[in-house]
Amino acid sequence: MSVLRNLEAKLEGLVEGAFSRAFKSQVQPAELARKLAKEMEDSKSASLSRTYVSNQFWVFLSPQDRAQFESYEDGLTKELSDYLLEHAREQGLALLTRPTVEFETDERLGLGEFGIQAKLVKPAEAGEDAEVVEADFGHTMVYSPTTGARRVESPRRGTRALLVAEDKRTVVSGERFVIGRGHDCDLVLDDPNVSRRHAQLKQREGRWEIEDLGSTNGIKLNGRRSQGGRLSPGDEITLGLTRLKFEQE
Repeated sequence: MSVLRNLEAKLEGLVEGAFSRAFKSQVQPAELARKLAKEMEDSKSASLSRTYVSNQFWVFLSPQDRAQFESYEDGLTKELSDYLLEHAREQGLALLTRPTVEFETDERLGLGEFGIQAKLVKPAEAGEDAEVVEADFGHTMVYSPTTGARRVESPRRGTRALLVAEDKRTVVSGERFVIGRGHDCDLVLDDPNVSRRHAQLKQREGRWEIEDLGSTNGIKLNGRRSQGGRLSPGDEITLGLTRLKFEQE
């Protein structure tokens, strides 16, 4: 039995043999497995003796699709990890650790779309393989049933984040950057429709995210009502009547 066929059989067992009937998401786990394997093969880092592939993966789903995975997400991530481990062995690809797969919600994705970000992380106990270079491959591949695959550049560590409003540019700094009408905020907005502490930006795994702090009027991300999510260069954030553009340089 092929590795992928074996994975599909295990996935059916997660929902008591009725996977295809119970699973309503347009994102199919077997397709996720295929695309994760592709990203693994496409992301390589060479050491003096071997060529290594990514060992950490993030899968981004729309809120609707993520909800369908919720009840058996832990089991699914384990099966996907096992699949990637076996795939690497079959293809003769070198790994520094067992592959890990994490799911995250991205409200910018539509139903049936998903994104994959890969990273090669060197553990502290790498030992004789210490010459291998860690790699954040700087992009997320987004797969859509209607538009196909597209590459979205992801900001790398060390880049400077900015919020731009008309001709004013504000550097985003620190672990958390609070935006609001209150004078204690990192960015103070003179807008009566903005709450005293309206939203905050924070870093996670080298990426900036925005989060609503329970504001009265909420936030919009690229024109859509949102509770928050990961930011990419060019994203427009609307707080009250104020529009801010997120940039990195």
